[in-house]
Amino acid sequence: MSDPQPHVAQTLDDLPDMADLLSRTGLEFMQDVLAGKLSGPPIGATMGFHLAHVEPGRVVFEGTPDFTVTNPMRGVHGGWYGAILDSCMACAVMTTLPKGQIYTTLEYKVNITRAVPLGTRMEAVGEVSHAGRRTGVATGELRGVDDGKLYATASTTCLVMDANP
Repeated sequence: MSDPQPHVAQTLDDLPDMADLLSRTGLEFMQDVLAGKLSGPPIGATMGFHLAHVEPGRVVFEGTPDFTVTNPMRGVHGGWYGAILDSCMACAVMTTLPKGQIYTTLEYKVNITRAVPLGTRMEAVGEVSHAGRRTGVATGELRGVDDGKLYATASTTCLVMDANP
């Protein structure tokens, strides 16, 4: 696994633009984010996770939930599980796209199997099950890095679209 990206977008102008997207395959785009050639998404910095590994059809994010993502019952909010799992699954779909295509999450589902203790280093792995012309389907797992326990599973369907330059 790699270290967090050295550059995370601070403004909309820092984010990759459509030209950055259209000049690369989805895999190349994700590899360039991992390498720090393109800025990483601010949601990761906000919620305490980062891109850690990219290969065709498989993406890994790592993160450690802290106090800022707790709910009123002192636990990790379900939105944290959803954000890191949506990220790894959708980005896995991204790795299958040719130049000129983009995607958006159409729907996702998360099944939380146990509570993540604050400060526990986690790994979210997204793997593509189907990469079609108009849809991509992926599954995800959230596991503790040190204990290997399964904390959540997920699935997603992404809509694949031709980009308008």
